[in-house]
Amino acid sequence: MDRLRVVKGHGTENDFVIVPDFEGALELTPELARALCDRHSGIGADGVLRAVRCENDPVGATMAGDAVYFMDYRNADGSVAEMCGNGVRVFVRYLQSVGVVVDSAAVATRGGVKRTWLTDEGGVIVDMGVPMILADRPVATAAPSVRRVAGVAVELPNPHVVVPVAGRDELDALDLSRPPRVEPTRPDGQNVEFVVREGLRQLRMRVHERGVGETRSCGTGICAAVAAADGAGPDGSTWTVDVPGGSCQVTWQPDGVMHLRGPAVLVADVELSADWLSRVQG
Repeated sequence: MDRLRVVKGHGTENDFVIVPDFEGALELTPELARALCDRHSGIGADGVLRAVRCENDPVGATMAGDAVYFMDYRNADGSVAEMCGNGVRVFVRYLQSVGVVVDSAAVATRGGVKRTWLTDEGGVIVDMGVPMILADRPVATAAPSVRRVAGVAVELPNPHVVVPVAGRDELDALDLSRPPRVEPTRPDGQNVEFVVREGLRQLRMRVHERGVGETRSCGTGICAAVAAADGAGPDGSTWTVDVPGGSCQVTWQPDGVMHLRGPAVLVADVELSADWLSRVQG
């Protein structure tokens, strides 16, 4: 491969490198994903979104009857994740920018097919599916806090542990530069959301994502935080969740499905040099 053109984008500052590969010709190795996401020697991102036609990918092909494009998502450490709520918004915005999507799209992910709608103000709405609230109540702690507070385990479809925090000062003081301690841990690891209630239907959240670290936002985590909130339920009401990178809205529909609404921004087109690629790929 002589050169590779990619796109940088973000959703509430949860940032991604989009790799166009509609024909399925590129092997997105863990090494390449890590190199792209490196903030010092690469482009820098929380994850990689490989855009491929479903028919040209073994995983995507299983959903080709319901979607045209597969979002092959990798975390910054090169690991595979089921879904990414912010990432799918950026993914669809990219598809629109290259003219293959107009105002809606079904996107295949490892967490199933997600329906999306683009809005006039530059946002995207995603049908995130029905959250699964588990009976487990793991305890998650992050320094300097020593309080042992039971969280709520939620799958959407990524595994989450949502932990209530007493106030904004405590939330701001948490050290999320290292993974919180979770007891018992989820079988495949987990994202951990620390959440403060700030109003009737308003939450403030910070998150540590498995395979990445602390991120400025997490779309599936935002939905999980609403699912775990006292008084929340599938009544059609809309919640606002503030994160360090901005705000998103979650509407929990009467049929149990959650709709996530938030911005999706494309930042730059980048052409990777052949020398850099050859070093990364060995």
